[in-house]
Amino acid sequence: MKLSARNVLKGTIKKITVGSVNDEVVLELKEGVEVVSIITKESAQNLNLEVGKEAYAVIKASNVMVAVD
Repeated sequence: MKLSARNVLKGTIKKITVGSVNDEVVLELKEGVEVVSIITKESAQNLNLEVGKEAYAVIKASNVMVAVD
């Protein structure tokens, strides 16, 4: 897989909440670190997403903010 996006995070699908149009996918990067994405139901089906399966969170944005306490 080659992408122009600079931020690709590999993880394991922890949870999928199925909606009528969109699905919410929780990807666990490591214990206690999760990324949540809302994707179309059709995309989730085309990707054959299942809990326990490895997947990638691909982040492409022109602006990414960094904050500290």
